Amino acid sequence: MDRDLWSWRGAAGGWTGVLLKGVKCPAVPRVYRDKAPCLAGEGNLLLVPDKLRATLSAIWGRTLFTRFTMSPKTPVFLLKTKSTPGDSYEELFSRPADGFDFEPVFVPVMEHRFDDAGMARVRELLRSSSVSNAQGSSYGGLIFTSQRSVEAFSALVQEGVHGADAWLDFSKIPVYSVGPATTRALKAVPVPSASPLNIFGEHTGNGEDLAHFILEHYAEWYPDRSPRPPLLFLVGEQRRDVIPRVLGASSIQVDEVVVYGTGVMQSFRNDFDQRLSETADRPSRWVVVFSPTGCESMLSALGMLGEASGGSKVGDSVRRTYIATIGPTTRDYLVKNFAFQPDVCAAQPSPESIWHGITQFTKELVKQ
Repeated sequence: MDRDLWSWRGAAGGWTGVLLKGVKCPAVPRVYRDKAPCLAGEGNLLLVPDKLRATLSAIWGRTLFTRFTMSPKTPVFLLKTKSTPGDSYEELFSRPADGFDFEPVFVPVMEHRFDDAGMARVRELLRSSSVSNAQGSSYGGLIFTSQRSVEAFSALVQEGVHGADAWLDFSKIPVYSVGPATTRALKAVPVPSASPLNIFGEHTGNGEDLAHFILEHYAEWYPDRSPRPPLLFLVGEQRRDVIPRVLGASSIQVDEVVVYGTGVMQSFRNDFDQRLSETADRPSRWVVVFSPTGCESMLSALGMLGEASGGSKVGDSVRRTYIATIGPTTRDYLVKNFAFQPDVCAAQPSPESIWHGITQFTKELVKQ
């Protein structure tokens, strides 16, 4: 027998045989020992029932199973538009590391549009220098919790680059940002180099953490102001109220202005169905959800809509597609609206945190 992998199908169903030449069989989890025995022979022969292949592939994906069965990469469907000129999620998930080999696939789910009324309101505030550290100014700082709101702000800044740019000086006010992705976007806003943005909050992972950080930091920024100046919060149509609520409880006024709206792309369901069909034979797949938008279509495509039990159990050998969310907002939306508990919720809204959550979940399978 000169092949490392062979398959045999008998009356009892399909099995995959792995001939491990010159090495020992990997440890078989206790629950599977009677179903996937190691048999002595030329080297060692491991027989794996096809119905358990996905689970055991996840368990041994970093060792012998991948080596000898040449399992394909694990698809990671990123339900977002690919960022340009480079996308940090693609860069991270394209690099094999710690025995994991993923295949990032972008499936755009949202289409965005600037809100004309909101944009006009913010444009008026910026051009009239109503956002500054001056006594009596309408606002003493800015808050951003999404890259789309930063894009709206950047578009307004670009309007003033070629005109009278006195209003483009934001160097004397704090600009609060949730997480590294939004911070990277803010750093790319084309403000004059002589008056860069003072960005704070990159280390926070969600709106609640940012709100508590602002409470302490804003008091230090305006120690002699009582009450503190109001804050201008650029938001989308869908957002949580945690920041205005937490700050309002401490007498800091937060005014939200909707600068963009979102909707599900008409092509999303067909695009997602096609990606699922193309990877139907993969041992396992991951879907990373970045926003409540599109959740219903995503669950419907996966056949999980209406599953009150929610996410999979560790070691589940039936479901091969797992769900990860970028943070608690999307997780809570899935739980509240669909009684669906995702498998992973990132501790921070970053590629590294998503990667860590997915790999840790997979490693937990080994303990079964």
